Amino acid sequence: MDTATHIAMGIGLTALATTDPTLANHFTATATIVIAGSLIPDIDTVLKLKNNATYIANHRGITHSIPFTLLWPLLLTLLVYVFSIGIPPLHIWLWAQLAVALHVFVDIFNSYGTQALRPITNKWIQLSVINTFDPVIFALLLLGIIIWSLGAHPYTAFMPILMILIGYYILRFKMQAWLKKQALSQIQHLGTPIKTFIAPTIRFMQWRIAIQTDTYDYVGRSYGRNIVFSDKVKRQSLPDIDILKPVRNDPNVRAFLNFSSIYRWHIEHIDNETTELRLIDLRYLKNGHYQFVAIVHLDKDMIVKHSYTGWVFSESKLMKKLYAH
Repeated sequence: MDTATHIAMGIGLTALATTDPTLANHFTATATIVIAGSLIPDIDTVLKLKNNATYIANHRGITHSIPFTLLWPLLLTLLVYVFSIGIPPLHIWLWAQLAVALHVFVDIFNSYGTQALRPITNKWIQLSVINTFDPVIFALLLLGIIIWSLGAHPYTAFMPILMILIGYYILRFKMQAWLKKQALSQIQHLGTPIKTFIAPTIRFMQWRIAIQTDTYDYVGRSYGRNIVFSDKVKRQSLPDIDILKPVRNDPNVRAFLNFSSIYRWHIEHIDNETTELRLIDLRYLKNGHYQFVAIVHLDKDMIVKHSYTGWVFSESKLMKKLYAH
């Protein structure tokens, strides 16, 4: 989820924590620890300062893993102990643990996903039923915060909202399953499906759809019950070994392949000196432009000259970023 939603969740948990008698006289410290717990797994955002490849390869990775989901609450509890705030460590640890675990849990429902089961498996868990920012979820949490701030008991303010949210998540799963069935039925006579991706947008009734078959890639959107495929591209054969060798260890390519769950590749000989390999994430088509790509330019000896991966919103900006690296 986005930062604003995680903060709203942290405030909601703070409200519930005030019902714990041992924390009743420590509101400021409790709010600080619980909201920090709701945000701390995203501390890896600082990796953006290094480069895109490092950030993409690691964001929501180890900081959302099982060991760190258990470590963050212990560190926050240690801070309470060091500053001798007077809060019983066990109680603040339980609320901090709930905050961190909830952060990691809700992140698995969007298309970015997390490595929440690491080190058991490094697989990215991407359920793709909730957009990174969901206006419905944020509005419900905000409503609960307002009701609580007006003097309502935390349970009165948030328990009905929790029930509504559970129903909302179930509805989104059902919508996704229905759209997948409809999308596959529209292309079933056009090839054998290999991989299907269905994910929400910020609009409740619009979903992103990508389907790979043995012959073509189909990319489009749903508008209510109508599914419109706006891009159909014949699949290229795998790049030959001369292309694969120099790029498979490139950090930008590795980061892209680690993150993207459905993509296609495109090879073009730009001139006698340059060959371009482009990896295109099919999940992020908007206004005719694929926003998340990895691109590599190789010289005539198949040595990488430039490479880049990340979100770019126009071809001209992509070229500027490529040649800046």
